[in-house]
Amino acid sequence: MRNFEYYTPTKVVFGKDAECRVGELVKEQKCKSVLVHYGSGSVIRSGLLERITQSLDQAGIRYVSLGGVVPNPRLSKVREGIELCRKEHVDFILAVGGGSVIDSAKAIGYGTANTGDVWDFYTKKRAPEGCLPIGAVLTIAAAGSEMSDSSVITNEDGWMKRGCNSNYCRCRFAVMNPELTYTLPDYQTQSGCVDIMMHTMERYLNREENMEMTDGISETLLRNVMEQALVLKQDPCNYEARAEVMWAGSLSHNGLTGCGTGGGDWASHQIEHELGGMFDVAHGAGLAAVWGSWARYVYKECPKRFAMLAERVLQVENQGSDEQTALRGIEAMEAFYRKIGMPASLEELGIHPTEEQILDMAEKCCFWGKRTVGTVRALKSEDVAEIYRMASR
Repeated sequence: MRNFEYYTPTKVVFGKDAECRVGELVKEQKCKSVLVHYGSGSVIRSGLLERITQSLDQAGIRYVSLGGVVPNPRLSKVREGIELCRKEHVDFILAVGGGSVIDSAKAIGYGTANTGDVWDFYTKKRAPEGCLPIGAVLTIAAAGSEMSDSSVITNEDGWMKRGCNSNYCRCRFAVMNPELTYTLPDYQTQSGCVDIMMHTMERYLNREENMEMTDGISETLLRNVMEQALVLKQDPCNYEARAEVMWAGSLSHNGLTGCGTGGGDWASHQIEHELGGMFDVAHGAGLAAVWGSWARYVYKECPKRFAMLAERVLQVENQGSDEQTALRGIEAMEAFYRKIGMPASLEELGIHPTEEQILDMAEKCCFWGKRTVGTVRALKSEDVAEIYRMASR
């Protein structure tokens, strides 16, 4: 196993009516001016935003608001938020929403606390040296951004989707009430479940000597999310299932499932980011659409790990060799995606990229030849292009 550091500073307030404690939690941060950052009208229609602002009013906290975050959050909204924060002397950001809102809040926090263009941090030209403190009220179980060190933003100039990782952006607190996810459409719920699973599988499928403890946590998390996804397909207001998925979302991306694994592969995420940038697809659905093709392209590099996933998580019987068992596991995972209404190919996602678009995405994914993606197999742009082609057949 690899040496590792595990850092999770986020205070979690989990359960029914947890959002009523927002004013108290923000007051603990001793801030003077708060940006309440949110997405679409759903937080308004549900009354959540009003409950949040009432809680802030009762705590005597000054705030300004900025809504309008969309899935695959945009750099233009981030820049609007930075300008507002500087104008209003904001010293704390409260994100009310899912991963897109939290990621946008983190980017605003970076841009306000640092000089220069915030996009530099996402293109790796510079590293951030600070971030405004952030709290989150989670409304979607998926990205795990409420406890992660990551933020992903889409730049409309070229439609590039890029990530920035830094401990500076980790949320001070995360408020998680599973009831707030009841009204999510099934497609969004299931897309979130895939995203949660992928955050774990990206770390689980590797070529390292791994910790059995970490493997066990990962396998239990994957089995649990798969089970609860099926429950929510039939009973979207099942509190226990919502709670299990919401907590799994945080644990899948707060570093726990990566302890001793060497950091993970992340090629599927990088490949999907280009789909999200070009076609604006739901992140989890995009991951489901490309995962099987990526897995078939690389599984021979570590067939034992893929076979372990097949046997321990997907209950696939040993086929006599790791390679055959791995292939059956890939098929079983694709079958599960389809069972919960997720695509297992670009065709099923409704995306039909041209060869020119495939090559464009592949070049962007590999930073025009400046990097490879993945650790199971280091993928060059020609490899990424072939995975897109496989996923399109």
